[in-house]
Amino acid sequence: MRTLAVEVERFRLAKPFAIARGVRTESIVVVVTLSQAGARGRGECVPYARYGETIDSVLAQVDSVRQAIEDGADRPRLQALLPAGAARNALDCALWDLEAKRLGIRAHQLAGLHRLTSATTAFTISLDTPDAMAEAARAAADRPLLKVKLGREGDPRRIAAVRAAAPEATLIVDANEGWSVETLDENFAACAEAGVALIEQPLPAGADAILAQRPREVPVCADESVHTRDGLAALRERYDLINIKLDKTGGLTEAFALAEAAAALEFGIFVGCMVGSSLAMAPALLLTPRARFVDLDGPLLLAQDRQPGLRYEGSTVWPADADLWG
Repeated sequence: MRTLAVEVERFRLAKPFAIARGVRTESIVVVVTLSQAGARGRGECVPYARYGETIDSVLAQVDSVRQAIEDGADRPRLQALLPAGAARNALDCALWDLEAKRLGIRAHQLAGLHRLTSATTAFTISLDTPDAMAEAARAAADRPLLKVKLGREGDPRRIAAVRAAAPEATLIVDANEGWSVETLDENFAACAEAGVALIEQPLPAGADAILAQRPREVPVCADESVHTRDGLAALRERYDLINIKLDKTGGLTEAFALAEAAAALEFGIFVGCMVGSSLAMAPALLLTPRARFVDLDGPLLLAQDRQPGLRYEGSTVWPADADLWG
């Protein structure tokens, strides 16, 4: 007999987190726990308003499949029961965790990985004034990879200020759909001048076709434009990499399939996250051996992570212990 429990948890952020779409001071997550034959599996998701999700909508989706899950639905069945999104992610990751616990093996072995090692994660510089972002970058200048949130008027000044404050760091930029066709050339030029290694989602999803028509002096990564394998091939001329987030793919199962499809199309892989706890990051770490860039710094942005959590040493994040996940 399998049982499903679900709860909402809140994590205060260490400081306000701002992107082009707004500011928040806490992360609200949904945690699914599956129990069966003495084993317990967990999964965490972050409902995201940009994709039409709320806490209530995710709870309703989980409840809509409760009977099927408790009756023994497996991961392939779950893909048909729910669309890609946060609710399916929490359930899918809980099923991975539960299966690993019941079999007495680690989740990476279940996924066919011989071993899982540490990864270097980006650390996010929140969107703010150029001076404030420079101060934040200066405080994090010893980190090897900084992710700089942009997406408002004056972005060239912001990226120049961050580069001056962190001259040795590799910089990646995330505009969160905040640029326009009119500002694209100016912002790309500023990023090239600052030696930016990657620009993430410069234009709104659905309004990004122009990216296929212009030279890209800096590689461009799709985020909001790609969720699952559906429509991936159509993005090939617009983007060089894709950002795989479990809350978009609806779990680790589709994330692996998306990574395979992306590799076949010669996309680079970026592993990203929403702002959640270590429980949300742990499954995503299984994708890091395939990734050119990793951005799993969610727990570093919290005032306090869940315990036990992942081990972070600077920007190095280590695979989860079994008591956390997998």
